[in-house]
Amino acid sequence: MENTAKGTVFYKEEAYQKINDYLVQHTPSKIFILVDTNTHEHCLPGFLPKISTATTIEIIEIEAGEPFKNLDTCLGVWQTMSDLEGDRKSLMINLGGGVVTDLGGFVASTFKRGINYINVPTTLLAMVDASVGGKTGVDLGNLKNQIGIISNAEMVIVDSDYLATLPSEEMRSGLAEILKHGLIADEAYWEKVGNLSELTLNDLDDIIRVSVGIKAKVVAEDPYENGLRKTLNYGHTLGHAIESYCLTHTQKKTLLHGEAVALGIILATYISKELKDFPSEKLDSITKRIVELYGKVEFSKNDIDAIIDLMKYDKKNEAGKINFVLLKDIGETEIDCQVPNNIIFDAFEFYKNA
Repeated sequence: MENTAKGTVFYKEEAYQKINDYLVQHTPSKIFILVDTNTHEHCLPGFLPKISTATTIEIIEIEAGEPFKNLDTCLGVWQTMSDLEGDRKSLMINLGGGVVTDLGGFVASTFKRGINYINVPTTLLAMVDASVGGKTGVDLGNLKNQIGIISNAEMVIVDSDYLATLPSEEMRSGLAEILKHGLIADEAYWEKVGNLSELTLNDLDDIIRVSVGIKAKVVAEDPYENGLRKTLNYGHTLGHAIESYCLTHTQKKTLLHGEAVALGIILATYISKELKDFPSEKLDSITKRIVELYGKVEFSKNDIDAIIDLMKYDKKNEAGKINFVLLKDIGETEIDCQVPNNIIFDAFEFYKNA
């Protein structure tokens, strides 16, 4: 198990016993389980029999996908909780991917000025990133995670069995965050997860534990992102802007979060070479691996102009300056780096020709 700023991450051998112990100790007045249309069908039937409680359980379903991670969805959930007579002793259990854990954590943290919640991530991305660390929130239009608070779950339950029904593109999306953990923290880990052909399904639980451990250690040292935690945003400054841009432009393929972050990692690594002397041969190796996994997306100059404009809304910016996380080498990060626009265009040109 890994400590987080408030709760603890438990794995499947002990996880459900921990939930049941928690329910006995805290005796919530009502339990709300938040699911989306996918996890309602594929995950909830396996989850419910593992919960032992006499407390009334209410199921709240939202639509699946990033387009529904907004305040309108929150309003619907808040209203349902109120109609079902939720009170300050109610408990929210978020059973789903990053949209469910982000939105559910935000809803719980603001309902009746805050009720307790537990995250049960069901996607690889949510297991290694979204559900751990206390960041909750929703999008504002096409701008990612503009509204939210840091509020830790009581505990996070990681059970890789939920991944059995996950589409391959969702697995690849989660892998991007694992690759990022390797690049910012541990070259040996990067080499392991980067060589997918050498991995087996039996390696998955260990990989998840290592990635959760990397994130949990960072969050424990810097829960409110004053310094070290910013390193977890590697690839995200451009990645989030690309994700937002593609989400609202019908001529572009909508990208999953991890797909956009993977692209952002290539761009950030090129920028790192230009500004921080990141080794060229490692840039080429990283780029080759990511392109093999995720393919490529075409961007025009107008696309890039719009993406750069979207970066000004990034939450990590300060005093109007766009802040990047860059690498001096694998495992050697530098935060709060300003990058000229011409270098960003050069990065897109490098990606285009990769």
